[in-house]
Amino acid sequence: MRRNDLAQYDELADQWWEPAGGFAMLHWLAASRAGHVPPAPGPGAVLVDLACGGGLMAPHVSRLGYRHVGVDLGLAGLRVAREHGVVPVRGSVLAVPLADGCADVVLAGEVLEHVDDAEQVIAECARLLRPGGTLVLDTIARTRLAHLIAVRIAERVPGGPPPGIHDPALFVDRRQLLAAADRVGIDLRLVGLRPSVRDVVAWRLGRRTGVRMRQMRLTTVLFAGYGTRREDPWRAAERRATESARTVGS
Repeated sequence: MRRNDLAQYDELADQWWEPAGGFAMLHWLAASRAGHVPPAPGPGAVLVDLACGGGLMAPHVSRLGYRHVGVDLGLAGLRVAREHGVVPVRGSVLAVPLADGCADVVLAGEVLEHVDDAEQVIAECARLLRPGGTLVLDTIARTRLAHLIAVRIAERVPGGPPPGIHDPALFVDRRQLLAAADRVGIDLRLVGLRPSVRDVVAWRLGRRTGVRMRQMRLTTVLFAGYGTRREDPWRAAERRATESARTVGS
């Protein structure tokens, strides 16, 4: 099997919403992402979910008050996502067919390790976000330890990724990611993630329907990024000048 063959997602489309199916860990990560998304700032707020798959973020996004727009190349996943209230948009995360500054929040969950140009995805996130908007991502680090754990071990245990879904050559360089985010105006911090061991045992015994993701300092395997879109310096200066003129005029 060719690694990183995204056709696997279409083949497993009927398992998207099975908490013990092939996408079990994606359910756990969706809940983790939601904990870092602020409530919608007002009516009409938009959350863009890159590589949304079957729309596992849908219940969390609805609870937080956003209009949920999901972008993906896979038609099978988009059909499932639409059934759960997601506005489906077919397109590449490398060139998202949405307007500049359309989003209050952008999610890039479990996608950077599937593309040839993770930096371009970050550039698209910045383009989509309004100043002050929130970016939440999670992905896999480009390390030998990640190769061992995320591929050689995780693909062989229940709840782990489908065999062959990851290509270690595409795992993400953390320094390059932070530098890319800074260049496009996103202040980004990284934290490590791991499943709660106690929860995994309870889940395997049928005593839990999900597993909580724990934060940790080490980002050498699975990690998350939480960021904010900076305001363009020229626009910031223009805004301050306008506010100052209004103050003087009053």
